Amino acid sequence: MDYLTFLLAILHVHKALCEETFWDTTVQLSENMTLECMYPSVGFVSQMDWTKINGTQKESIAVYNPYFGVAVMDAYNSRVYFPNTTKKPGDLSLSFHNASEVDVGFYSCVCHSFPNGVWRKNVKVVQSDSFETATPSNSHIITEPGQNVTLTYQLQSNWPVEQVTWEKVQPHQIDILAFCNLSQGRSYSSKYLRHTWSNCSQGGTKSFLVIPNAIIADLGLYRCHFKASTGEKETFVIRLMVTEGKANKQHILFIVGGTASLMFVVLITIIVILYNRRRRRQASMPVKESRDKQSKVVTNYRSPTSTNQSMDEEKEDIYVNYPTFSRRPKPRF
Repeated sequence: MDYLTFLLAILHVHKALCEETFWDTTVQLSENMTLECMYPSVGFVSQMDWTKINGTQKESIAVYNPYFGVAVMDAYNSRVYFPNTTKKPGDLSLSFHNASEVDVGFYSCVCHSFPNGVWRKNVKVVQSDSFETATPSNSHIITEPGQNVTLTYQLQSNWPVEQVTWEKVQPHQIDILAFCNLSQGRSYSSKYLRHTWSNCSQGGTKSFLVIPNAIIADLGLYRCHFKASTGEKETFVIRLMVTEGKANKQHILFIVGGTASLMFVVLITIIVILYNRRRRRQASMPVKESRDKQSKVVTNYRSPTSTNQSMDEEKEDIYVNYPTFSRRPKPRF
């Protein structure tokens, strides 16, 4: 009997070690960082606690109880605090002061509530060089507050899809909104502070994410990952813009119209400058030609006079010597 109990214990430990831990949020390490933990359900929170996971061991960081207050462990005293427990019910976020490399690792936020029971969120803190930066968006969607938003992506290749993941990407953290493991036939329930839902169907190459009743905080980058069972991957990024109603639309139209008007004024100015330069060139060319003609006329007018003068100056008296014949009569014989 003891042997059977020992064997079951070993199998339980092996299953726990092999079980894939799913991280709801990935946070970039910074000196002053906050690990978000928002309890989404309506219920009485009797207690919550933050722990750091080191392999199979868990290190307690802080505990919050609405009646007894906050208890911070000695190793984290004066380094962590709860910024919003008294301001926002259900906001169990933990903030770090003067965080360093020793704070890189895996954290768990566990909330005990009545009547819902235990709720858990896992957070991973990584170095700056390991944090995935967002790629430029492939498309964008504009909506207004209160509207239901559907983000859709169609896989361009006919791959045997194994996993589909939707994420919201921010400069300091990445939150998983939806995850489907099609090969195992299971989906993930998001711990993100906003309720979203997505499709999860075997053999599908099209995925969508629905954000109900959009708010200003929903704006940003959303990333969809497709992973095939053969190893291929494909990523698509959508930028969501949430305007503040008609006033914001008018503001956008005003900016666009002002930019177009400015470009039009600049274009007209360039055309006028080029036209005036061309007119000046054309106006200066006849004056130059007339001056050249006058110069030629004057030259032609003066040249005969100078020629005659030179010829007169060159004139000289010509003397001819010829013999003098006698006029005496010839003798007659």
